[in-house]
Amino acid sequence: MYDEIFSQITNAANKRNLRDSTIHAYCTSVAHFLKYTDKPIDALTTDDVDTFLIQKRLSGISPETYNHYHSGIRFFYKKVLKMNWDDDDIPRMKRDRSLPIVLTKAEISAILDATPNLKHKAMIATMYSGGLRVSEVTHLHYEDISRTNKTIHIRDGKSRFDRYTLLADRTLEILTEYWFAYNKPMEALFIQKNKPHNRITQSAVQQYLRNTCKKAGISKHISPHTLRHAFATHLLENGVEF
Repeated sequence: MYDEIFSQITNAANKRNLRDSTIHAYCTSVAHFLKYTDKPIDALTTDDVDTFLIQKRLSGISPETYNHYHSGIRFFYKKVLKMNWDDDDIPRMKRDRSLPIVLTKAEISAILDATPNLKHKAMIATMYSGGLRVSEVTHLHYEDISRTNKTIHIRDGKSRFDRYTLLADRTLEILTEYWFAYNKPMEALFIQKNKPHNRITQSAVQQYLRNTCKKAGISKHISPHTLRHAFATHLLENGVEF
């Protein structure tokens, strides 16, 4: 029904080198909006957006979900419809800022010690050692690990920036043991079981981490991003400035 609209959004997004996941999210948000308004495209106004977003806010959705709708529709109006958009008139929803959960060094060690599967242990150690996002660890290749420089090369990270991050000696030891045990994967570093050409999925990493935390007796609500917070916190504790 909205194929032409989706095509225009995709073309505008591709010109700006946006990710496929972002394009999909934009199209989904716009589809919900257009279905709600049920108006011809040339009859749309910013009041329609305001009405739609107010309805969403009153429905009790989270600020994150609300802002996903906001971002997609904003992109549609500005880049496809070429309409004026005032962020003061149609603001994003502010998020409640709570302090992130931070694991202690002892808890990190407990998690690694409670991880019997070598592949899972290597992934968890790598995320903590370099402060990697879950999407970054699933896209690692063998050549991204530098034994000489003790660094990890993150390719096409958030905002499509490459960067180098730290590789601890213990993590390198775990990675080396994993690499030999899993038949020396030369492309995707972390692969699916029985599917040597398919990289591990983000949901699988999240599940592995949850299971490991239970085994380690850690009751905190832990996600892969928690390891990233721990990495930054422990660097600060060691006197490293950002």
